[in-house]
Amino acid sequence: MTKRLGFMTDVERGASVLGRRRGSGGVLPIALALAALGLALAPTAQAAPSSEELAKLAQNPIANLISVPFQNNTNFNFGPEGGTQNILNIQPVIPVTLNKDWNLITRTIFPLIWQPETSPLQDGTFGLGDTQFSAFLSPSDASSGWVWGVGAIAQLPTHTDSDLGNENWGLGPTAVVLRLEKGSPWVYGMLINNIWSLGNSDDPSYNNGLIQPFLNYNFKGGTYLTSAPIMTVNWDAESDYQWTIPVGGGIGH
Repeated sequence: MTKRLGFMTDVERGASVLGRRRGSGGVLPIALALAALGLALAPTAQAAPSSEELAKLAQNPIANLISVPFQNNTNFNFGPEGGTQNILNIQPVIPVTLNKDWNLITRTIFPLIWQPETSPLQDGTFGLGDTQFSAFLSPSDASSGWVWGVGAIAQLPTHTDSDLGNENWGLGPTAVVLRLEKGSPWVYGMLINNIWSLGNSDDPSYNNGLIQPFLNYNFKGGTYLTSAPIMTVNWDAESDYQWTIPVGGGIGH
């Protein structure tokens, strides 16, 4: 892992909402044009949310909403050769109602990775990385004010190339907190997790943390500005090479 302060470009587009709206909330960060269509066609007397409300729904990672967001992150100056790495995260979110008070929000991340060459003798690589599955326990009325969820995250060795993952399974805690206020254009919060490797494969063990702060400003009509850098730390690396801290932002609708 190299020490770098790069720029991250978030190209976050609404993909498809596969289910129905089962409460308020959404996923981070994504546009929900198809959700508006689905609600318009649903046989219900409830008025459909406005475009601005749908955009804010898209920015809650633990809302009671079935969806499939995409998030693309481009990291410059990656590795010893200073190449450009690109990671497209496909993130289906499926909520499960446990009872009237609690929901279990599942979030799976399938990363499609373009990895540049890391030495003059090595070619670039493209393929699927290791899958991460998270499950958050969250109050069912988490629709405004301070919203939170806690749970566990597992890492599965699904990589298609040895350069894109690790053969060890992983497990650890995860949590998210965010602020939503009716009438306010701001949605902000933070997601964190840490994963320790399990097993004893030939690949090295790992102890990796992630911090993802997010800040969104919503305009009337459903357009929003967003910044959600994915900061990572390799606790097993030397101190000068532990942290990767990208900065950047994007726009969504």
